Amino acid sequence: MNLLPQIFAGLTTGSFFAIIGILLTLMAQLTRVVNFSQVAFGMFGGFVGMWLETGKNHLPVWLGAIIAAVVTAALSAIVGWIIATWLPNAQMAARSAVTVSSLLILVAAGAVLFGASHNNFKPLLPSVPITLKVGGTDLIITYNMIFLIALSLAVVIIMQLVLKRTMFGVRLRAISDRQNAAELLGVNVKALNVGIWAVSGAIISIAISFIPSTISNDYISFSLLIIPGAAAALVGAFKNMWLALVGGLVIGVLQNIIASNPNPTIAGLKDWVVFVLILVFLLWNQRKEVWDVAR
Repeated sequence: MNLLPQIFAGLTTGSFFAIIGILLTLMAQLTRVVNFSQVAFGMFGGFVGMWLETGKNHLPVWLGAIIAAVVTAALSAIVGWIIATWLPNAQMAARSAVTVSSLLILVAAGAVLFGASHNNFKPLLPSVPITLKVGGTDLIITYNMIFLIALSLAVVIIMQLVLKRTMFGVRLRAISDRQNAAELLGVNVKALNVGIWAVSGAIISIAISFIPSTISNDYISFSLLIIPGAAAALVGAFKNMWLALVGGLVIGVLQNIIASNPNPTIAGLKDWVVFVLILVFLLWNQRKEVWDVAR
């Protein structure tokens, strides 16, 4: 059985999972938060943009996408400001719990304002398939897939360069590792924290704008895509953005391979990939403690 077509078909969702995982890793490293509401922010802004596109004003798709990015960045920045103001020295678990609350609030508000029915975005790029011949096999790719993969690579490369090769990157690392020392040196810790939240919100909104209409994106189910995104981040232990990128792509590919199985029972197991992956990496990360106890 030639799995190459299924592998390529899974790269679109995989690249989106990768972007979520990369942003979760970045947030965990710089703001000490696992942002469970990452996708919910983007979806809320995306539905606002879609409402403007389909409403009386009939705004162009690109303008709706820009407005969506601004709304998402603003919502994300507000939550970041709340955490930076009232929980500046709290543990990661307490800070992350705030994002669970914001996730529930956004899902409830989105369901009331936009409804829980199936709604498809109009992607900024056309979903025109491009057929490539590789060894006699037809491989289908789209502009959206290319952009999402390019976006995930760009985020990782740019952030690696900024964090490791610039003074601004040193300040960003300082607000997480040495927050009190950074404040004493005159670094505006709160402003940098809020800025990171806003940028991550804008990036996830841009990614959502390029999701093809073939992917189900009703508000509630799409917001829960944070789960495979978190699994991708877990591959890199919320520390390595490159591993988060690989993890997201692998999850998307594996899910598509399983979903393409002609046996409906096996195809229905595609969502189990995420939970199995999470379990495996949790056990792997705890292996040292288990082996020490065994010895």
